[in-house]
Amino acid sequence: MPADRRQRIGGGDADRPIIASENGESARGRARMIAAMTLDADACWRALSAHDARFDGRFYVGVATTGIYCRPVCNVRTPRRENCRFFASAAAAEARGFRPCLRCRPELAPGHAAIDASSRLAQGAVDLIESGAMDEGGLARLAGRVGVSDRHLRRVFDAEFGVSPVEYAQTHRLLLAKRLLTDTRLPVTDVALASGFSSVRRFNALFRERYRMAPSRLRRDAADGDAADWLAFELAYRPPYDFDALLAFLRARAVEGIETAGDTAYSRTIAIRRRGRTHAGRVEVRHHARRHSLRVSLSASLAGVVPAALGRARHAFDLAADPGEIGAVLGDLARAHPGLRVPGTFDGFELAVRAIVGQQVSVKAARTLLARLVAAHGEPLALHGAGPGRLFPTAQAIAALAPAELAHLGLVASRARAVQALAAAVAAGAVDLDPGADVEATTRALVALPGIGDWTASYIAMRALRWPDAFLAGDLVVKRALGVTTSARAEARSAAWRPWRAYAVMHLWKGAT
Repeated sequence: MPADRRQRIGGGDADRPIIASENGESARGRARMIAAMTLDADACWRALSAHDARFDGRFYVGVATTGIYCRPVCNVRTPRRENCRFFASAAAAEARGFRPCLRCRPELAPGHAAIDASSRLAQGAVDLIESGAMDEGGLARLAGRVGVSDRHLRRVFDAEFGVSPVEYAQTHRLLLAKRLLTDTRLPVTDVALASGFSSVRRFNALFRERYRMAPSRLRRDAADGDAADWLAFELAYRPPYDFDALLAFLRARAVEGIETAGDTAYSRTIAIRRRGRTHAGRVEVRHHARRHSLRVSLSASLAGVVPAALGRARHAFDLAADPGEIGAVLGDLARAHPGLRVPGTFDGFELAVRAIVGQQVSVKAARTLLARLVAAHGEPLALHGAGPGRLFPTAQAIAALAPAELAHLGLVASRARAVQALAAAVAAGAVDLDPGADVEATTRALVALPGIGDWTASYIAMRALRWPDAFLAGDLVVKRALGVTTSARAEARSAAWRPWRAYAVMHLWKGAT
């Protein structure tokens, strides 16, 4: 925490602590110390003094003598205890007048997985905010997207983060702009627009007001960036992180045309709509083990949707997981592979189609069928350099196909009908496959469609909806690993692993191979 002589800002409000609950689950072991409690200042102080990476992103510390707030892993001299103020979010720290540390960079801290209903509601709204939802509509629209009143959403945000949704969104825009100024060579005008500001003048004024410096100051301090063809970012995680296992999982299922997974990197195409326009490009992900982070590179064509693209990368590579918290619940099951993650997806509809196409066929056969679908109906992209060059077909495109067109690709009639029924439901807005969607409502809607049963719906919940307690009780490998013959017995055996049963599935699969 910077022990310099920077002027303290924010007056007396900086001395007022924030009390915010996390997830309401009972604590199991030291790894859950902060996750299961209100912000206990003594517990936060112990984690801060140890620079414990397990608590990175769990809380932030403001230093009263400098007016700066930091991550608990900041590598400069630890401040005196009496000068520390602890906050549940970066937004809460900024609302009390603290500025972000330029060394540890709070915008790089990992997120955290939500478990209970209130936390999941708040995290779902955060995902939408960080994907730009507040840039295109106000609080009422955001609340409608997560199915609650704006008053209830404000109440939940205050409990979870110590700020209102509007304050959270404003801090997110500023921290994203700070990150783009530091890590890219985008013009300041593009930075302002990509961060969600509709006016460059407003961006400049708010940046100066909040951070006591002009945006150009960060641009001068930043190192020379890469060529304009790519934008590179660092996304942190809590160690340990088994990148090799996750990459192997993706490699075994990689679909020609839209993705490649080598020994050290993953690359794929994505498309994101914003303000009536589709931004399409390529994403590449590599592991930086020594920095406990992934390096995510976006093609320049995605500059206008950086928040949404990075959000998808976080979900796809499960960067919000806390392996200590999960391991405390899974016990011996997780001991052999403590950093195992649940692979997510960059596109919920694509994942759901994969799940249907993969029913009762080998992984290799499913890849072949999906590659044919991409080649026949995926939009080609004009991108520089080698790599994937097509987009996965949209729900609207597949819903418009004649049944014979899917049958021609080799899909049996029942699965072709299931894929088209899913596409029609997603295109009509009847099924939401984004992370943070209501799990029960989405699962009910999925199993009501032809060709989708409990296994497929649970698999979609696990990987697309990012539901950490999804469990594939009917999975043959899971039942065999548990030594049971029925789904009911597998379900009963899994009760001890709540609320992390999706991770239990990954460990059972890993153990079987």
